[in-house]
Amino acid sequence: MSTQIAKLDHYVIHVSDWDASNPFYRDVLGAELVDRGHGIWAYRFGSEQLNVHGPGVAADPVARVPVAPGNSDLCFEWNGPITEAIAHLNRCHIEVELGPVERNGARGRGTSVYFRDPDGSLLEFISYRA
Repeated sequence: MSTQIAKLDHYVIHVSDWDASNPFYRDVLGAELVDRGHGIWAYRFGSEQLNVHGPGVAADPVARVPVAPGNSDLCFEWNGPITEAIAHLNRCHIEVELGPVERNGARGRGTSVYFRDPDGSLLEFISYRA
């Protein structure tokens, strides 16, 4: 048995348009929009956060190859059956790109659906419920 020495705190994504991305991450993914001042935002999901590079952000220090808009691949756990996630995406007028399909996630086998954010980043809802 290994000892956990770290916990994920935040990830970084890049968006090209705050006006398109903020309502998407709030309404489709349920993020709390965190105003970081000067027109810069972060997206919070409980105890995890997406820090967002976008228009007006001077990201220092930066990764060797900074994340580009549309270049992220993120999975979010859906707290319910995957059919409810699909219905939610349909209500939000978001196209399901793939799924439902069986996948392995942080908690083992689950069922996933894939879709894209306004910049084309690949997003996934995974459900561990039957």
